[in-house]
Amino acid sequence: MAEQISPQHPLTPAVFHILLALADESLHGYAIMQKVEQISQATVKLGPGTLYGAFSTLESEKLIVKVEEVERRKSYTLTEKGKSLLKEHLRRLQILVENGSITKNW
Repeated sequence: MAEQISPQHPLTPAVFHILLALADESLHGYAIMQKVEQISQATVKLGPGTLYGAFSTLESEKLIVKVEEVERRKSYTLTEKGKSLLKEHLRRLQILVENGSITKNW
């Protein structure tokens, strides 16, 4: 089942982490899985099914594009649309964190 991507809705953790992993460089699938585990401090581990299913959706939504394929290893990069969506999501998260800091009495 394909995931729906819409700028009006929050990204799923898997999609967010895939886009974040591709923010600075083009990567192939296994490298994305490793980077997601690293940047999430091992709190998110993507399986191949989740990753490759997300690729299909992200490509059809024009958020990522395949830039290279060497021996069945496909490398992807963010499109401008993907960068914009990631920046918007990061902005939303920043607002949540700032609002969360108001609750100091917990």
